[in-house]
Amino acid sequence: MGNTKHTGRIKLPKSWDSRLWVSKRPFGLGLVKPHHIRDTFKTVWDNRNNLPYAYRILTQGVCDGCALGVSGLYDQTLEGPHVCTTRLNVLRLNTMPAMKERWLHADIGELRQLSSAELRQLGRLPYPLIRRRGETRFSRLSWDEALSRIADKAQAIDPKGIAFYLTGRGITNETYYAAAKAARAIGTNHIDNASRICHSPSKTAMKRSIGVGASTCSYKDWIGTDVLLFWGSVAANNQPVSTKYMYAAKRKGTKIIVINPYREPAMDGYWIPSIAESALFGTKLADDFYQVSIGGDIAFMHGIMKCWFEMEASASGSAIDHEFVGRHTNGYEALRTHVEALAWADIERSSGLARSRMEELARLLAGARSGVFVWSMGLTQHRFGTDNISQVANLALLRGFLGREHCGLMPIRGHSGVQGSGEMGADPFSLPGGEMSAAEDRARIEAVWKFPLPEWQGDIVGVSLENALLPEGHESKLRLFYTSGGNFLETMPDPQHVQACLESVELRVHQDIVLNSSALADAAEEVIVLPAMTRYEQPGGGTSTSTERMVYFSPEIEGPRIGEARAEWDIFGELAERINGDRGALARFRSAEDIRREIAVAAPNYDGIQRLHNRGDVFQWGNAWLCEGGHCPTLDGKGQLLPIPIPDLQRSEGRMYATTRRGKQFNSMIYGEHDSFNAAARHDVLISSEDADRLDLQNGDDIVVHNRHGLFHGRAKLAPVASGNIELYWPESNMLFKRGVYEPHAGIPEYNASVQVERADRYHAHKDTRYAEKTVAELDMEPPA
Repeated sequence: MGNTKHTGRIKLPKSWDSRLWVSKRPFGLGLVKPHHIRDTFKTVWDNRNNLPYAYRILTQGVCDGCALGVSGLYDQTLEGPHVCTTRLNVLRLNTMPAMKERWLHADIGELRQLSSAELRQLGRLPYPLIRRRGETRFSRLSWDEALSRIADKAQAIDPKGIAFYLTGRGITNETYYAAAKAARAIGTNHIDNASRICHSPSKTAMKRSIGVGASTCSYKDWIGTDVLLFWGSVAANNQPVSTKYMYAAKRKGTKIIVINPYREPAMDGYWIPSIAESALFGTKLADDFYQVSIGGDIAFMHGIMKCWFEMEASASGSAIDHEFVGRHTNGYEALRTHVEALAWADIERSSGLARSRMEELARLLAGARSGVFVWSMGLTQHRFGTDNISQVANLALLRGFLGREHCGLMPIRGHSGVQGSGEMGADPFSLPGGEMSAAEDRARIEAVWKFPLPEWQGDIVGVSLENALLPEGHESKLRLFYTSGGNFLETMPDPQHVQACLESVELRVHQDIVLNSSALADAAEEVIVLPAMTRYEQPGGGTSTSTERMVYFSPEIEGPRIGEARAEWDIFGELAERINGDRGALARFRSAEDIRREIAVAAPNYDGIQRLHNRGDVFQWGNAWLCEGGHCPTLDGKGQLLPIPIPDLQRSEGRMYATTRRGKQFNSMIYGEHDSFNAAARHDVLISSEDADRLDLQNGDDIVVHNRHGLFHGRAKLAPVASGNIELYWPESNMLFKRGVYEPHAGIPEYNASVQVERADRYHAHKDTRYAEKTVAELDMEPPA
């Protein structure tokens, strides 16, 4: 992949620079901002009954929060300790005592009255549980009986009626690998994971554009690059330690650009607690914001390229790196012809930005010697997510921002370890180190695993859940659903429909460390709950892969253990053996070390994982830069420039476009009722002053956001959002998003929708007459699937 090794940590400057201060008020007193000191004391208080263990987790383990990759208190980018509120919030999941009997066997109706946060606070799952159809309480099972019941069910049905899912909650590479192998040994290809739901368009687009599906650069490349561009990513909120990298980049003269419908306060300025200067006075991060309309990114990028081609017409080489393009890409003329044919009026209409703004950024990028493009779900979670990412790749290739220092493409990950999930084969399209669709990869894995793989294509988890509603006798009807973590009632569009799907499954297995609301849903026959260990409890330790492809070893940490909780990789192996005898036994491992030795063979990029044994052990697969020197791992060694069509968003008069936002939360786990960065409550709807005036709304007014899919009651929160767009907190707003809308290349759900926004009093005064029926014209206003 690349030859240059990562050169290790660098030092932060010791001097201060007041030009970067947000405010001269010490600690931002009186301003809306995160309260790191207060939150740290809260964490200490929450963990007061297990402080020594909590301390060991923080100082010895690899962070189970975001995917920056902090081992103990240190990473591979900057010297000095790192800790963030995301990690502190998640910490209590690892140190909680077991649930009390009173709650383990409480009436299901009483449990359903609790929020997911309240369910988590009840404590850890200590032993297996079962609730049969018609029963109102969980009862205790032995492990032997639990696994026997699951195995008996699996043996009685077609493997196409079995599906597995793995969350991003602290799961290790060893568990992803063991689950991927166990599922195939059982005979099913229906296995999916949280990473694919978030970033599958990134992998799909990058593979087709440059031949790799992971970040091509390292975090260290942020520091000293000319331009660091965040696209649909709020790294300061979702990956707080990254603000230290941004601080270091600013001190090196890097310009930080944010492209997002909302002028994110977290990216505007941040108080970084582990840097004294920033902790006191804050740090201005973004140099400029480009508030593109939701779904307008492709058009915006076309505008940048159109400016470049106009610059080239006046002076060759003024915008395009012709040497790089000529030697390392295909498709330049087709892309240029496509872009030049686009009308500026169409580009401006779709992007929501003026031509002058696009020209401004185009000139900045044309004058940059280096650039790193970072993105997240603001680009991926669209029905055209793959095209969004291919457009980003187009920009990088045209400027030669690939395969060298301070350059690259980075899909930044939100959960620790999820980078490794697909690389371990835990999704329907992947195998360890390869693709399910590639005959050579299938043959290679069959040789390693010593059993044939199922020959049919597996389904993504959304389709698997839908298949629970298929008629009896259909071979693809989902009859056994096995989920490690995950809460589909709070993460998927149309929660009511999701509940119907979950309750139609005959046997559901919830393997987790705590209860969540999905585990409380009924099942056609029975629900089994299995207690899992955390990554810090697993014998032999475990590994996780960061966004920058660093594979970290996290050791088993001395401390209390919870009842009968077991290592997840061991559960999958025993289950496979019980279901499929000798063939299933091939998926059972004696130790975590055995799994790592096999991973090194099955996934060639991971050769080196077998040598990770001790705290602090780490290696980076692919080295510092993928596609080093511009050489891509494609058939001809070149990247592909692709003409991308502007999507038809079908915006219409009187309607707005809605997207989701994260607040004080980790995935769907909510840790606070108010957003630390803008003081918004969970049911506030971020809306521009311009749109509020048009709709006769004042700040705090009760409003209704609705479309043909659902209705959301909230309050108007005036905020710097691009006109014509609103942002709502997720997962509370999931009823507005149409179920079954998947990105065609990567299968990611769409979390954007056309909506109407009205004052609540007006909506309720007229709903019986105005909304009794949907007219054909109104149905046509909303985007197609």
